[in-house]
Amino acid sequence: MSHPQPLVVGAGPAGVRAAETLVKAGLRPLVVDEAPACGGQIYRRPLVKDERDARALYGSEAGKAQRLHGAVAALADRIDHWPRALVWNLRDGRADIAVAGESRAVAYDGLILATGASDRVLPVPGWTLPGVFTLGGAQVALKAQGCAIGRRVVFAGSGPLLYLVAWQYMKAGVKVVAVLDAAPLAAKRHLLRGLALAPDIVLRGMRFAAELRLNGVMLRHGIDDLAFEGEGRVAGVRWREGRRERHLFCDGAGYGLSLRSETQLADLAGCTFAFNQRDRAFLPQRDPSGRTSVRGVYLAGDGAGIAGADAAELAGERAALALLEDRGLPHAPERAADLERKLARIDRFRDVLEAAFPFPAEWAARVKDETVVCRCEEVSAGALRNAVRDFSLDEINRLKAVSRIGMGRCQGRFCGAAAAELLAVETGRGVEAVGRLRNQPPVKPVPLTLMPREAAE
Repeated sequence: MSHPQPLVVGAGPAGVRAAETLVKAGLRPLVVDEAPACGGQIYRRPLVKDERDARALYGSEAGKAQRLHGAVAALADRIDHWPRALVWNLRDGRADIAVAGESRAVAYDGLILATGASDRVLPVPGWTLPGVFTLGGAQVALKAQGCAIGRRVVFAGSGPLLYLVAWQYMKAGVKVVAVLDAAPLAAKRHLLRGLALAPDIVLRGMRFAAELRLNGVMLRHGIDDLAFEGEGRVAGVRWREGRRERHLFCDGAGYGLSLRSETQLADLAGCTFAFNQRDRAFLPQRDPSGRTSVRGVYLAGDGAGIAGADAAELAGERAALALLEDRGLPHAPERAADLERKLARIDRFRDVLEAAFPFPAEWAARVKDETVVCRCEEVSAGALRNAVRDFSLDEINRLKAVSRIGMGRCQGRFCGAAAAELLAVETGRGVEAVGRLRNQPPVKPVPLTLMPREAAE
């Protein structure tokens, strides 16, 4: 390379639209993604040849998936695309990227982080049993691998993804026994406010719920004390509705409570973070254009706050326009303003969804001591509570040092939020007061045999 390229991390809806915008301006970005093909989680492609058509794979989103995949195909000879590649560190204007068995240090001129999101999970008894998947994991099995997580499946948790994945499994011919929503039925009235902002999304969600019910799927709301049961593998699910305890047999389960942003690289890039009450998480700060506190670093998509695939496409394009403007290149200010208006409207709709699927804030006070919170290090809720009391802890990184929470393979992706909730309850403080886990490289595990190579001077 004669000079550094713009670097786009993530090849989902945000990353693809960002790359497309940069290419239209005459730039050749480097697009890096962990998946074998572009599309992101929502438009993930099968790993092997699959006879299913787009409608079967993506349902009502088939048209959007095909348009995004078509955009990727049109960019093929105008971008550098590194699939199956992990950006594991950012330092001094360079990215350390693990690809093809070696680590390449790549200098970049402008960085767009479109890192997406992963499932948010609050541990419950039995959540570590084989056969219990996150909602996203269950969706990956269906889309990318063409298989189901069981023959008799229960989906539990909350959030729009709960109903989407259950509906997708039902349409694939899997026996979906029940959808167990932690949010009370009364909270769904908030969706009526969303009809003015995103009628197609609200009506589609209502259709999913109606079709599930018409096909004999049990829909329950306001469930509490959820637990998965089984010896060696999940065999059933137990929950409480008011004073009544219920039980169902199943051989597969999907569980999740909406999504959480993947923010590790934004942290390593030096971006300023602030607590977001709606997402109940610390998020990297950005302005409406996607600019961060670090010059030349831009955020787009769910990695900066959960807003969905449509918003990700708009935000990816907007962040690329900001990069072009900062480099003194043509940047279509009228288009930029239009994108910001559309994103603001989606943001207002996100408020509606949060009200319809509220976070179960009472979880931390009720979770049993024996429940495993950190799977990697096998740390229980009781061990965390004891550590807080024995060492008078009130900050999440101190709790990590004492208990090893977040020191395992996931580095706090799944246990960090739960640990913060427990710490907040034990100390009588708001979850924003206990801080956030500091990220450090590598952001995900890399082989010890990884050989370094300088890819750009």
